[in-house]
Amino acid sequence: MRRHELNEKQFKKIEKLLPGRKDSVGVTAKNNRNFINAIYWIFKTGAPWRDLPERYGDWKNVHRRFSRWAKTGVFDRIFRVLSEDADMKFLAMDGSVIKAHQHAAGAAKKK
Repeated sequence: MRRHELNEKQFKKIEKLLPGRKDSVGVTAKNNRNFINAIYWIFKTGAPWRDLPERYGDWKNVHRRFSRWAKTGVFDRIFRVLSEDADMKFLAMDGSVIKAHQHAAGAAKKK
């Protein structure tokens, strides 16, 4: 497995939510996992679509499919399901590093 790709356990969690499955209506996708890994690679690296490695397919096709799925709410469903199972035990918030401008605390303005 590559660094910017989902492992088997991660993909199994979302596999049934993806369009293009063999048991769903419509065209069967060639490789949903490869497509999801392409999206994951883009988001993790912050690279432009044109820099998508060839192993994920033509960047134009990947972007077109990504746009279609975004418009139809596929990613919303995925995020909703994954957020239900979020592991919050390592979440830490520390307010000691938050600073506000002096006027935010009600300081008088100088004229």
